[in-house]
This record gives sequence, C-alpha cells and structure tokens, in this order.
Amino acid sequence: MTTYLQNFILGAVLSLGTTVAAWAAEPVQQHNSNAVWFENWTGLSNASLTVVAPNGKITKIFAESGTPVFQLQSDEVQDGVYRYELSAATEEEVESVNKVDNGRGDKASGTTRKPFYTTGRFIVSRGVIITPEEIKEEDG
Repeated sequence: MTTYLQNFILGAVLSLGTTVAAWAAEPVQQHNSNAVWFENWTGLSNASLTVVAPNGKITKIFAESGTPVFQLQSDEVQDGVYRYELSAATEEEVESVNKVDNGRGDKASGTTRKPFYTTGRFIVSRGVIITPEEIKEEDG
C-alpha cells in the first residue's frame, strides 16, 4: 500500500509540474509612455517581435533571452493603432516534423522546441502609448 501511495503522490507532483510549465509561457503585454514589453517571460527564448506602425512601417526586434522591447522613436512617432506579432521558443520539446529542424551532427535529436505565438495591439495618442478607456453604451 505504501508503494502505491508513493507512486500516486509522485504522479500527482509530476503532472502538476507539467501543468505549471504549460502556464509559464503566457507573456503579458506591458507598456509605459514610450515602450512595450512583456512580463511573465519564464521559459521563453529566441523571441522575435514584429511591430507594424499605422503608416505600415515594420520594425523587427530579436532577443535571444529575455523579453524583446519596442521603443517609440521620438522623430518617427505616429498616432494610431500599432499591431504586433510575438513568437518565441518554449522549453517544451516536441517531435520535429521536418528533418531540417532536428539539428546537425551530434546535436540531431528528432525534437525541437515548441513555439509560442501571439498577436496584439497598442495605441499611441499624442505621441505616447496609452491605455484605451473602456467605452460602455448605456441604454437610453
């Protein structure tokens, strides 16, 4: 009975550990008046942030470790909606579908890191990044 209980507890702890690892890769967009970055960055690497300004200008930022940070350039700031795409590698390994992704030589493993991907937007008004107010319609 003791072995059964130990195995049950070990299984519960291991399954909780994988659940926590899955929750870890949920970055949250943050900003101040002139920059956008992401918090809760645990377990992510090789991040690529692509930001498209209202006039269509594309800015790409790469960060091997840590969160990528987009900063408004004071001479190029345009008011409007900026859209972004964020991709990164998680610590979780998945089977490589394409042989080109499985490494080379001694590093060939048949697995690759599971990708993380999200999109979003932020708004610039009067030259600064703002938090838009929620507008609620009232019955009238």
